[in-house]
Amino acid sequence: QVQLVESGGGLVQPGGSLRLSCAASGTIARFDVMGWYRQAPGKQRNLVATLTIHGGTNFADSVKDRFTISRDGAKNTVYLQMSSLRPEDTAVYYCNGVSANREYWGQGIQVTVSS
Repeated sequence: QVQLVESGGGLVQPGGSLRLSCAASGTIARFDVMGWYRQAPGKQRNLVATLTIHGGTNFADSVKDRFTISRDGAKNTVYLQMSSLRPEDTAVYYCNGVSANREYWGQGIQVTVSS
């Protein structure tokens, strides 16, 4: 059984930084795409950033110049470096992985940006 486990969330002040990590456990050859989505209270889950096995990236417009995504393909691990955080970045962040057209999700981790 494949599981994605997020870590690194928490409370940060506006303008601060956080680094989220997501590690996969279980038997899986590789993820073709790994990424992050987020869901704020009362809103739908939206894309934050994705990264393909070939290095292609996709970012939400609201985070393009502030967040970066990277991965360790050999370990099926993906990272989200978040900088210049804003209160509107507050949400539950979910790790996502796609392998052989099957989608996997983490349980989510809270990120709160507040003074």
